[in-house]
Amino acid sequence: MIKIFYRRGSEIVFSPSQTEFAAISKENVLWIDLLDPSGEEKRATESFLGTEIQSRAEAEEIESSSRFYEEGAAIFANTNFLSPAGDEMTMETVSFILSDGVLTTLRENPLRSFDTLQMKIQARPEQFPDGFTVFVEIMDKRVDLDADIVELIGKDVSQFSKRVNQKEDINEEFLLDINQLQENAMFVRENIVDKQRLISNILKSKRCPKNPELREDLNIILQDITSLINHTNFAFERLEYLQDTVLGIINLDQNNIMKIFTFVSVLLMPATLLASFYGMNVTLPFADKWWAWIAITAVMLMLVFGIWWIFRHRKMM
Repeated sequence: MIKIFYRRGSEIVFSPSQTEFAAISKENVLWIDLLDPSGEEKRATESFLGTEIQSRAEAEEIESSSRFYEEGAAIFANTNFLSPAGDEMTMETVSFILSDGVLTTLRENPLRSFDTLQMKIQARPEQFPDGFTVFVEIMDKRVDLDADIVELIGKDVSQFSKRVNQKEDINEEFLLDINQLQENAMFVRENIVDKQRLISNILKSKRCPKNPELREDLNIILQDITSLINHTNFAFERLEYLQDTVLGIINLDQNNIMKIFTFVSVLLMPATLLASFYGMNVTLPFADKWWAWIAITAVMLMLVFGIWWIFRHRKMM
């Protein structure tokens, strides 16, 4: 699927067909959005731009340190867009090409932020003079969505902290939930840092317009990203603290269980020793008396009570 956004008078309209390239000039085109494009749509776009568009597999294989590069008059950039999916995060790779003021995006799946922006472009055409402003708006909306994800992680951390304080369901499953949230926090942080690197490279590029308003908007986005990284780091530190606390509580519970078993064993040990003596098939003092079993039982109870009193007096239980 292809959508070509271009100026027609004072309006911005779009065409869903690559055949429109023959009827419009490159100066009027703002944005070419390729959503899981066919081979014909991709080749027509490459011919119109005069540059090659990388495939999805190539975009995903590029290392994070090489997600931004320049070739000829074009800027190529790749980044990932995250979306919550239950307890995990789904990742969608989006490729950007900025060439002569025209923005080209390549993606495989629909993104709500793109659909919202496309409606805004047609509603307020005066705010989008070229493809660079469209790119800045995409990154701004994406950072806002990342901020929502960071906020959701912060709320989950607060709920987990409340459960720890109330000692509610502190078990192995809860520990695994904390670990999953840690993975999500790291995933989000890596994604935000990737956008920080991308925007920094755009600002340093000689192909970036010298428009002060556009550059100011990019700098503001960088400040927002820095703030998000700090919030993500704080959330991750809280999760590490919660993880240590949960492990400590689990260890204390296990120690208390072992303490009880040890106490019971020591408590019954003298009585068991006495009973074993009188259980032997030998002659023992008072063994032939009718009251022997009463005396032995009394001594056993006295030993149990005595050991219990010693433990209690020394606060060992």
